[in-house]
Order: sequence, then C-alpha cells, then structure tokens
Amino acid sequence: MSRTGRTFLLGLALLASGTAQAALRCGNHLIVEGDTADELAARCGPPAGVDRRTVTRPPVVWRYGRPLYVPGGQLEVAYEIWTYNFGPNQFMRRVHVEDGIVKTIETLGYGYN
Repeated sequence: MSRTGRTFLLGLALLASGTAQAALRCGNHLIVEGDTADELAARCGPPAGVDRRTVTRPPVVWRYGRPLYVPGGQLEVAYEIWTYNFGPNQFMRRVHVEDGIVKTIETLGYGYN
C-alpha cells in the first residue's frame, strides 16, 4: 500500500475512534463540554438570552468512573439554556448548563442583528 493510502486510512481510523464533542469558539477561546459556567461567561461574555429552570434527578455517587444512583430521593439542580447570537454572518449557539457545568453545545441557524 502506498504512503498516501496508509495516511488516508490512518486519518479515517482516527476520525472513527474519536468521540464527537461540540465546542464553542469565542475569539481565541474555546469552550467545550465539561467547562464551568463561569469560564463560559468570562470567555464569551453575556448570552443574548438565558432560560432558567430547575430539574430533579436522583443523587449520584461516582465510583471507579461509573455513576451509581442512590435510591431514596431526588435533588433539585439548576438547569440553564444560554443562547449566543454572534450576528447575521455566524451561527447562533445554544449551551445547556446543568449545575454550573456545560453539558451540551448546539449549533443553530444564522444569527440576527
């Protein structure tokens, strides 16, 4: 197999093995899932809109990298959806923040003035 063929196959293998993780670029800064809401606000500024609510979930204890759900109760957790509008030439972004941690980042349509 030629060197070009091996390079192409290696690139495909790396793409297939990597996990897809959304990111948000604000200037020279990059926000990824797992960053804090404070980092998001400091790097990207205030969002165009915030939807705040609380959700309930069972208590979780992490053991050996796996979540163990503790029976007998629910916890109220702050859940926010931050929407960033970067103008009509860029896509808007929706960032889901749960308990102060960025959980997911979505790309929306083009922004507005």
